[in-house]
Amino acid sequence: MTDAMTDLGRRTILRAMVAAGGAGLAAGCAAAPARPFAPVDRLVDRAIADRQIPGAVVVIAHGGAIVHHQAYGRRALLPTAEPLDEGTLYDMASLTKPVATTVAAMQFFEAGAFRLDDPVCRYLPDFARNGKADITIRHLLTHYSGLPPDLDLSTSWTGKDEAVRRVMDTRPDHPAGERFVYSDINFITVGLLVEHLSHQPLDRTVQERVLDPLGMTHSRFLPPAAWRPAIAPTQFDADGVMLRGIVHDPTARRMGGVAGHAGLFSNAADMSIYAQALLDRRAGRPSAYPLKPETLVLMTTPQQPAGKPDLRGIGWDIRTHYSTPRGDIFPVGSFGHTGFTGTSLWMDPASDSFVLILTNRVHPSGGGGRGIVRLRHDVATEAARILLAT
Repeated sequence: MTDAMTDLGRRTILRAMVAAGGAGLAAGCAAAPARPFAPVDRLVDRAIADRQIPGAVVVIAHGGAIVHHQAYGRRALLPTAEPLDEGTLYDMASLTKPVATTVAAMQFFEAGAFRLDDPVCRYLPDFARNGKADITIRHLLTHYSGLPPDLDLSTSWTGKDEAVRRVMDTRPDHPAGERFVYSDINFITVGLLVEHLSHQPLDRTVQERVLDPLGMTHSRFLPPAAWRPAIAPTQFDADGVMLRGIVHDPTARRMGGVAGHAGLFSNAADMSIYAQALLDRRAGRPSAYPLKPETLVLMTTPQQPAGKPDLRGIGWDIRTHYSTPRGDIFPVGSFGHTGFTGTSLWMDPASDSFVLILTNRVHPSGGGGRGIVRLRHDVATEAARILLAT
């Protein structure tokens, strides 16, 4: 596989992950040089043995080629043990923010529908309540809004309308632009902005403007029942029901499964298509990625307020305490994001590389702890060491 390969060619080969459990992908990428990724295998196997995760799918790409891909362990432990394959779909959790919501929003930015430094209340007037009039769209997208991390879940509210009311009534904890505080409310609000501008639900806009153009046929909000056997379950809910194909994030679940901060389901093939298309578009190569190269540069370079040490792009993490998936070797110019369920994607445009880890670390009872943080760090470090050694 070379940089000259068409986007369709890349997608065809990556799709073989699903169709042939990885064998087709390996055959399609036979020209890629062999890499000694046994250290990565050992790290994932050890995490499974230590019961940090039930299983995982790892994909490592370099120079437009998939150089390592592997499914490890099990898709499910309870209520019945199930084998894992590379076609397994995962709850992407907060990867929804940059992969889906941010891309949809930035398409409207490209069309001139808003400017990043516009106040949010220009488009959502009720957002100005309780001291939020100075919060801009850029503040939301970089997590410098000053809003609290999440809506209050201590009472049993439910429904999107109630969530919207609570977002509009939220009072900031800090002045806008003062400090980096990762907040789901920021991206719930961005999702509402997308709905305001598109005049349709967020999931439909993402499907039409992001997933379909990229050929991500195994990705969507609200996956149909027919997909559920292939979806990795997360954990038992309060009623003792195993969540499978139902979003794990409690706020998104109360909102009906579609929100700007969580709700997307996808698999390794589709996420690999996404990552390579992004890297190709950013580098000016042929790509179906639905944004311009200059927009992607804006999204993947520091956009936080001047002088602030926590580096965030538009939707993407660059250097904060969440940046462990960068490892010790990929440079600060790389970028990525994580998801609470155990998902992560880190991309390095300088070396045309990405590291994708998909796992349901909360299965079966919400465990996993900081083991996934260490695993992401160590896999990225080993991957970069091997990739950049030549």
